[in-house]
Amino acid sequence: ASPSPRSPSPLPFSSAMARGLADEYGQITSDGETFTCEEFVLDSGRVLKQVEVRYMMWGNLNAERDNAIVICHALTGNANAQSWWSQLLGPCKAIDTQKYCVFCSNTLGGCYGTTGPASINPETGKKYGSRFPRVTIRDMVRLQATVLMHLGVKEVACVIGGSMGGMQALEWAIEVASPKVRSIASLCASGRHQPWQIGISECQRAAIKADPKWQNGDYSHDAPPVEGLRVARMMAMLTYRTHPAYWTKFGRSLVSTHQQRVFDVENYLHTQGHKFHSRGFDAGSYCCLTEAMDSHDVERARGPYFEVLKSIQVPVLLVSISSDVLYPMSEQLELAQNIPNSQHHLIQSDEGHDGFLLEHVKVGTLLRGFLAQMEPCDPAAPAVTAKL
Repeated sequence: ASPSPRSPSPLPFSSAMARGLADEYGQITSDGETFTCEEFVLDSGRVLKQVEVRYMMWGNLNAERDNAIVICHALTGNANAQSWWSQLLGPCKAIDTQKYCVFCSNTLGGCYGTTGPASINPETGKKYGSRFPRVTIRDMVRLQATVLMHLGVKEVACVIGGSMGGMQALEWAIEVASPKVRSIASLCASGRHQPWQIGISECQRAAIKADPKWQNGDYSHDAPPVEGLRVARMMAMLTYRTHPAYWTKFGRSLVSTHQQRVFDVENYLHTQGHKFHSRGFDAGSYCCLTEAMDSHDVERARGPYFEVLKSIQVPVLLVSISSDVLYPMSEQLELAQNIPNSQHHLIQSDEGHDGFLLEHVKVGTLLRGFLAQMEPCDPAAPAVTAKL
């Protein structure tokens, strides 16, 4: 798409030269099975009709149907957890598909198969666009629970997620009564979005809405606000990493693009912005999901914040990344100090917030140990055959 005539043209970029930092996501698609919920009542009281949920599963349910694990993705993830956590998910890995039946769905409001702003409203036959209602983290987890009940899951051994997924994990422990949840693991998340995170999200939404093609959220499929979304993604990529990581990877190196020489870090960020659009992320979903994250507050309509945390009775694993500037360790420590049956672990890493995706060995070690504590091995139990 051509840049807005009101704005200077973006720097030329060269994807071939954007070596930079490791990509936290693999191939992101809308693959999976689809469940349709005929009516779903949101926190707001609005009712969505024929809500589609795209999900994927690995492994099999046991006879008791109580060996499920739910993985909740972060802001820009999808249902295919193997595309972004492949080192943790599979036979004999930390999330062992020979022992567990693993479920992951694209969240409500998303754009990888689950109903969101880019979906068709069955009542009008037109795209929701600006008419898509606001959703919350609680809405997301209740919809996931609805799918699991349809699939016959009786109990969930553990709900695991990082960032927005970690918020969902916390809400699973509070909001969901059925299926029963036995434990949760929340990585790099908090019990409520604070002004720091809300401000960062609002800057990104402002970039999207400043694109003339935004059209108040009712842009056409053929002319989306690509430039605004690209800039929002560039902003986000800075908050996901750290000063030391950028210096180590880029320094003040220059690279040659098609027209001129630019700083390597400039080239990298522009490439990431264009890549974000090319993998099909929707600007409306970006605004919808960041607003859902901003609404996140376990206190809302429940009582005093710390009392709500104290009401969580299931075992909880809390993980921080030492260099996380987006959700700093103090926020996970606040949870650990107030959730009765919790344990907190700090991963030393220069990767920043995205460490929960990139520090596979350290995250895997913590998850494997926590699940072993929660779900001790029964040597007499028959093996569950995986269907990977």
